[in-house]
Amino acid sequence: MAAKKKWPSLVLSAALLAGLLAACGNDDNGASSPSASPSASSSGTASASASEEKLEPLALTYYSEDVNPNWGNNEDDIGKWLKEKTGISLKAEFAVGDAVQKSALIASSGDYPDLISAKTSISKFVDAGAVLDLTDLIEQHAPNLKKLFEGQMNRLKYSEADQSIYVIPSYDGINQQYFEAGGGMQLQHRVVKELGYPTIRTVNDFENAIKAYLERHPKDENGNPNIGLSLIAEDWRMYIGVTNPAFASTGGSDDGEYYVDIDTHEVTYHFRRPIEKEYFRWLNHMNAEGLLDKESFVQKYDQYKAKIATGRVLGLIDQKWSFDDGQKALKTEGKFDQAYGHYPVTLSEEYKHTAFWPTGFTGGSGVAISVDNPDPVRTIKFLDYLASDEGQVLVNWGIEGQHYNVENGKRVIPADVADRKVNDAINFQKESGIGNYNLLSAHYGDGVQDPSGNYYTTKFPEQLISDYSDVEKEVLAAYGATIWKDLFPKEEEFKMKPWGALWNIPIPSESDLVVLEEKLKNITWKRIPEAILAKPEQFDALWDKYMQEIEAAGVEKAEQLRQELLNERLALWGS
Repeated sequence: MAAKKKWPSLVLSAALLAGLLAACGNDDNGASSPSASPSASSSGTASASASEEKLEPLALTYYSEDVNPNWGNNEDDIGKWLKEKTGISLKAEFAVGDAVQKSALIASSGDYPDLISAKTSISKFVDAGAVLDLTDLIEQHAPNLKKLFEGQMNRLKYSEADQSIYVIPSYDGINQQYFEAGGGMQLQHRVVKELGYPTIRTVNDFENAIKAYLERHPKDENGNPNIGLSLIAEDWRMYIGVTNPAFASTGGSDDGEYYVDIDTHEVTYHFRRPIEKEYFRWLNHMNAEGLLDKESFVQKYDQYKAKIATGRVLGLIDQKWSFDDGQKALKTEGKFDQAYGHYPVTLSEEYKHTAFWPTGFTGGSGVAISVDNPDPVRTIKFLDYLASDEGQVLVNWGIEGQHYNVENGKRVIPADVADRKVNDAINFQKESGIGNYNLLSAHYGDGVQDPSGNYYTTKFPEQLISDYSDVEKEVLAAYGATIWKDLFPKEEEFKMKPWGALWNIPIPSESDLVVLEEKLKNITWKRIPEAILAKPEQFDALWDKYMQEIEAAGVEKAEQLRQELLNERLALWGS
């Protein structure tokens, strides 16, 4: 167990406590100023005195493994509001390139950022004694976090052996209901429109649509060749754009590099499932047919997004958050028919796409407070404020009177703001900060209502529909749907996963699994592209070679160690 640095309970002034936890007075004429409450008229929070003492500035360093190109350096609207409200500003550093390696370097340096969001790499910081046990801080200073995690505190504990709380989970919302289908396989709206809205259910359907459209339109209006299907495989994006779709389209839930049998809980390195070989055979076929982008395995992420922004890429197999910057650029130019719809494509109709397989609250990845943090009590109060009703409305909706209004008790986004959120999304996020602060602390999920009866987040069916372009609504209507989720298998069609997700269980640094999985990753990332790009008659031999190599590298031992972690998670969560 890592050494834990104990902090004395600090007594903050009444003004400081009020400044962090209470809402400021509402002023309809000054709602865009930092002194205006983001939610005073809709969250039911109390108002603080206008003469409350100004807080001393506190600059905290923040490290995240996730890149945020739209981070506004606290100069966006929400960042300015938070600085005025809490006195706290953040100097952020985001991992570039190999995030896991970056985290390992920071963890071994002995010099730690004040706030750390390192996903499963948090184990490196725990083992280095770099992060605080937050159990007492939450108990003594974080009433909103306690309320939010009521009944779920076991899922915050690090492991069965070490039941400290090192992380405030922020990647999964409490009582999350997913309404937005961001995965599956994507086709441009113009493709399905021109083809008369064909059924897009299997990889053959997906392939036929791309092929038929390319035959009619091999080039764009500028004479540049259109591209059938482009993949992104740079670094960790290999998981999202190449390997994860193999299990999602063959009936497997998302447990990282493993398949877990929902009934027996048996763990298998998912590439060893024979059916996944057939998925990669299909990609090999797509390449042989000239439908796969020849740059799929060499292009950089920025090149991939830029290519999407040209409108030439007909099909994608990705997640919306990954390709959305390219799609936003298309929308900014008014090219709505070249944006993408999401389809529940599987290898064949015997499989259900697993995008909405329920996990319950997964805990896991989130924000830790380091032992170098100058003021853990004030920091936990800051994170607690973000988890409050007022804080949740702020980070999701923005500032009342500027980013939304309250009409007859209902939060409403004005038409001009809604237009910018959809059609000038990158600049809007940079300026407003909406979307920049959600992963900084715990939060409620989509579909959860606050005490006023409004949703905490803006991702609920009515808002999603209002954000759709006319083209998108037309396509959905043609498929008998109102939102993309309507096309996918529903949560109730799957059994709840009592372990959450295997991928977010931290691996102890001393475990043999660390070395084993690195070996397996290197082999997989070499052999999968090789098999996809090979001549079809070479595919089986290359796949057999791949299976032999991972067996020699200890895949069965890796499965055994992951099985042990899964069993410990089930015991810890009382599943």
